[in-house]
Amino acid sequence: MKYQVAIIGGGPAGYTAAETAGKAGMSVVLFEKQSLGGVCLNEGCIPTKTLLYSAKTYDGACHAAKYAVNVPEVSFDLSKIIVRKQKVVRKLVLGVKGKLSAHNVSVVTGEATVIDKNHIRCGEETYECENLLLCTGSETFIPPIPGMDSVPYWTHRDALDNKELPVSLVIIGGGVIGMEFASFFNSLGVQVTVIEMLDEILGGMDKELSAMLRAEYTKRGIKFMLNTKVVSVMQQVQDDDENKQSLIQVNYETADGPGSVIAVKLLMSVGRRPVTKGFGLENLNLEKTERGSIRVNEQMQTSVPGVYVCGDLTGFSLLAHTAVREAEVAIHTIMEKKDVMSYRAIPGVVYTNPEIAGVGETEESLQKKGIAYRAVKLPMAYSGRFVAENEGVNGVCKLLLAEDDTLLGAHVLGNPASEIITLAGMAIELKLTATEWKRIVFPHPTVSEIFKEAL
Repeated sequence: MKYQVAIIGGGPAGYTAAETAGKAGMSVVLFEKQSLGGVCLNEGCIPTKTLLYSAKTYDGACHAAKYAVNVPEVSFDLSKIIVRKQKVVRKLVLGVKGKLSAHNVSVVTGEATVIDKNHIRCGEETYECENLLLCTGSETFIPPIPGMDSVPYWTHRDALDNKELPVSLVIIGGGVIGMEFASFFNSLGVQVTVIEMLDEILGGMDKELSAMLRAEYTKRGIKFMLNTKVVSVMQQVQDDDENKQSLIQVNYETADGPGSVIAVKLLMSVGRRPVTKGFGLENLNLEKTERGSIRVNEQMQTSVPGVYVCGDLTGFSLLAHTAVREAEVAIHTIMEKKDVMSYRAIPGVVYTNPEIAGVGETEESLQKKGIAYRAVKLPMAYSGRFVAENEGVNGVCKLLLAEDDTLLGAHVLGNPASEIITLAGMAIELKLTATEWKRIVFPHPTVSEIFKEAL
């Protein structure tokens, strides 16, 4: 059968493209070898946020006395937390399936291989298409550290399904995923050590606010080792009078010399990379960038007419919300509806407690580009709602303004940063000046008023 649109990959980019095209009345086939929803829904964004909300609720109960609420005995059940996570994922996967079905999208389960730009093979069948969208997502990157092939370690997938808390945990990688798991396990009483090769956690986020978040978690007991390179890992067996226990030793190097840290579990979280192998990409001979990513234009079109790339495979931003917008642009282009992809205001959020979020430029990126700016910083305590709901907690709002007073970047440390950062993103995308943004009426009392206060 011939389809107007064929999509490889059922993650946020793939299912958004399928739904958008199907809603427009186009014939669509979507290939997914595992579960609809991709990494984000099944083993990334949604399950981690489900776990983190349980941890946040537990944190709140433990410190309820600050709000004149007495909770005599606080406890948690990790196995039930995991079961709830699985229930949430199943519910949302069914929701995606329902939407695709409602818009007559044909979903094919299996590994799809591109024969050429108009033909895809899956199993024994060959499918013909007019337009091809590649939305293959990304995978966990495991660096070639000596000893990795001989020690048991967790990836994010293993950590999500674990039903027994380790006494201690070493996390290699202080990026978004590493910090979110550090937050989760720290809240539940695990001794956590985070090893990061760079001089600060959360590379790409505002460095000053990242340092403040690190300081907060240091007070809560997490040990951070920055500017630290892991050189090898090895397994140890601790044999005492009561039991025999397997431990992981992580050997590292710093400016002060070599050292090691030992823990019950090791979580690898050094990043992700686009999936480029295993689906016949080489048969398309697509033009690539200097960094090896597939080259696309503002409409997500590749060098081969009729072939589009969306999501992590572009290499622009390995974020679900970026993938969703890219998919919309690609389908609109196929529909001959004018649309372009903009990366000017892509929000980044870390769902720790407190949350940290940013959009647009950072001070570091502006300095690197040589762009003049002024920074406005304001404690979150200037928001009455924040004070009412965050007893004894500090936070910061930072706005970066150009010489003509247009907003270039915004960064927030404090709950609920994830929910208010979009307001700043809209201002950046629309190129609003401080005066124009300040004219917007913010509801009172809300934490979002911190932007108006800063302006």
